Amino acid sequence: MSNEARYTLFFVVIFFANIIQAITGFAGTTLAMPFSIILVGGEEARVILNILGIVSSIGVVILNRKSIVWKEVLKICLVMGVGMAIGFVIIHFANVPKQILYFILAGVILLFAAIGVYNTFFKKEKERIEGEEEPVDKYATIREIGLILLLVAAGVVHGMFVCGGPLLIIYATKKLSGRDEFRATLSMAWIVLNTVNLVRDIIAGAFTPENVGHLMIVLAIALSTLLIAILVGNFVAKKMNKKVFMIVTYILMVISAVSLILNACGVF
Repeated sequence: MSNEARYTLFFVVIFFANIIQAITGFAGTTLAMPFSIILVGGEEARVILNILGIVSSIGVVILNRKSIVWKEVLKICLVMGVGMAIGFVIIHFANVPKQILYFILAGVILLFAAIGVYNTFFKKEKERIEGEEEPVDKYATIREIGLILLLVAAGVVHGMFVCGGPLLIIYATKKLSGRDEFRATLSMAWIVLNTVNLVRDIIAGAFTPENVGHLMIVLAIALSTLLIAILVGNFVAKKMNKKVFMIVTYILMVISAVSLILNACGVF
């Protein structure tokens, strides 16, 4: 496949992934990363999608800044920051074969898709009787430790692939209730974490005199594509059933993960 065809498909992936991101509120980078790795390589995909994540999150924060739960932002950034440092060491110094890394990413995506399908279509909320006291959770401390470990794992995946969203969303659903609170808090966290990733990439030499011109052109087209995708996604969200898009999202997640596994196995 020619370079022109690869980058055309890369922008198509960004477009459709961010339409779904605008509709569902998640999954943009998670959907885009596996296909982007196959098309343009892991290093360039990580840099471009990381910057797109910062830009898209800024818009959400500006519109919903009063809904940010700053205590959770601080907690998420500090704990995931530890995980991101581990992820950085793994991807740059541990000399782990990229095929193994791709299997890990695919596994995380498949796990999240399975959890999402269960929570969306099968999980039943427990009905509470009015006046009944909330039962004491004897395992609250264990659950809290589990959630902290989940954040660390999210940081590791985010440091490696800019794709820790699935694990962070599992944490956030337990800690944040309202839709605006959820989106604004996570978006603020992404701005901080992705900025850390960007600084790390710059220090690590992701931008060089030889490739900076190329990256700026790709980024300019990608940002334009992102803007159009957000506008289209917001329009479609008002017209279509969100549950249908949830089904489409999970199907695409599975396809993207399987594609990454096949690529790691040398099938294409």
